[in-house]
Amino acid sequence: VQPDMYPGNCWAFKGSQGYLVVRLSMKIYPTAFTLEHIPKTLSPTGNITSAPRNFSVYGLDDEYQEEGKLLGEYVYDQDGEPLQMFPVMEENEDAFQIVELRIFSNWGHPEYTCLYRFRVHGKPA
Repeated sequence: VQPDMYPGNCWAFKGSQGYLVVRLSMKIYPTAFTLEHIPKTLSPTGNITSAPRNFSVYGLDDEYQEEGKLLGEYVYDQDGEPLQMFPVMEENEDAFQIVELRIFSNWGHPEYTCLYRFRVHGKPA
């Protein structure tokens, strides 16, 4: 979401649940998603409790669609690499230009959740 990885330079939302809807430059057949957070070593507190934990990704036909096509449910590993890639889990024949990232929990921060970078990978339709 943000072009740099300095602690605090993130797109933050209140609480541990939220969503982000992204319009891509073209319709694609999604193959994977990348979620990135700062490593614990760069965190001033030594932990990354504000990192997303449980999340899912949906493909939408338009931004007003209530429930998109589920592309996968995932867990970002706070002890893993800062940049983690997640393959599309659900069989899907559709191409999408709009993708929704839905976050259900973080790693324990009581006030907010931080998103540093979210990427969508795929093949042009």
